[in-house]
Amino acid sequence: MQTVLIIIHLIIVLALIGVVLLQRSEGGGMGLGGGGGGGGVSGFMTGRGQANALTRATAILAGLFFLTSLALTVLATTNRAPSSILDGAAPAAPAGGNVLQQLQQLQGEQPAAPAPEAPAVPAPAPVPTAPQVPQSQ
Repeated sequence: MQTVLIIIHLIIVLALIGVVLLQRSEGGGMGLGGGGGGGGVSGFMTGRGQANALTRATAILAGLFFLTSLALTVLATTNRAPSSILDGAAPAAPAGGNVLQQLQQLQGEQPAAPAPEAPAVPAPAPVPTAPQVPQSQ
């Protein structure tokens, strides 16, 4: 049903584009026909009849466009269950351990052995010695 409605919607969109492009420009600019504006359809109808028919066709196609848009929206939302942003929130992380251990506990895995603690006081830096001079033989 949704695929059929999408195809109808696309046909209406293409027809609406075509009807709008066929209308005469009232701004004095150049239209599709080059210099006269709408010169490609001059044999179809003339004057007021053409303007009324194209205006009516535009209004009908625009109404159908809105109806199909609303119908597609309703079809898209009827099969979807209501959801909340808070439904996907993670439970509170257990206290203690680093982030990796907390994630492993949440997933039900056994955490790896805890990492050794870093020494509180860094080891003293080696005392620099005098530079070694290369010996020639």
